[in-house]
Amino acid sequence: MLMGVAVFLVYQTISDFREKLKQPVMSVSYKEVSMYDAPGIALYPGKAQLLSCEHHYYDHIPPLTSPGQPGENTCVTQKVNYTDPFTNNTMKHALVVKGPRDVRRRELVFLQFHLNETKQDFSAIDYLLFSSYQHFLTSPNQAKFMQDCESSFSSWKFSGGFRTWVKMSLVKTTEKDGSESVEFRQETSVVNYIDRRPSPEKGDQLFFVVFEWKDPYIQEIQDIITANPWSMIALLCGVFLVLFKAADFAKLSIKWMIKIRKRHLKKRARELNHIS
Repeated sequence: MLMGVAVFLVYQTISDFREKLKQPVMSVSYKEVSMYDAPGIALYPGKAQLLSCEHHYYDHIPPLTSPGQPGENTCVTQKVNYTDPFTNNTMKHALVVKGPRDVRRRELVFLQFHLNETKQDFSAIDYLLFSSYQHFLTSPNQAKFMQDCESSFSSWKFSGGFRTWVKMSLVKTTEKDGSESVEFRQETSVVNYIDRRPSPEKGDQLFFVVFEWKDPYIQEIQDIITANPWSMIALLCGVFLVLFKAADFAKLSIKWMIKIRKRHLKKRARELNHIS
């Protein structure tokens, strides 16, 4: 019975170890930074026109002086055209903007667009985020870079007639093979724009969007294998010790049974001799 229990423990230990190797535990940690690597913000305005793009600090955005009219443009921007990675026959026209870096001073990027088109019932501008504007600038093939970004990252929208406030957070995941992947998570809030323009101008659509970091913490996710080979070896040593003790116990039991059997046979022989 002891040997049977020991064999079961060996089988169960090896099975648990193999299962833990297949299903690692996810470890989540947070890394605090004072400056982010400036992200890239790829916008697809279509027929909409960029009116202004400015960097502000401490969440302070000055009141609009001339809505619908061109304003300041202090952002680092670049236009790039590339083929849609999913259709191959559609050209995409992206306006790539350098995002905020200084999270301590609550740096933000505020963009305004104007769309002179009144036939649409609904209008929105698509955008996607990628982790490094510098990588985009230094890429030898920026069109291929944007194709890879669109294939890897989700795109979002912001609507006309509202100020969309996008607060970004960064998640870095380390895969089993050691490679790293980066993902953006967003919290968005929408504020209605009170349009005080004259009635003839209200047919044109205005877009407002703000990009800012949520907090100075980068979430790092890593798969950790909880199976410890040394603990398994120690447990197996204990199991083998049980097997050894079981075998030793069986050996002593057999010797004891043989000794009892011989004693019984001698006693039986003496009784037969006494009767005869």
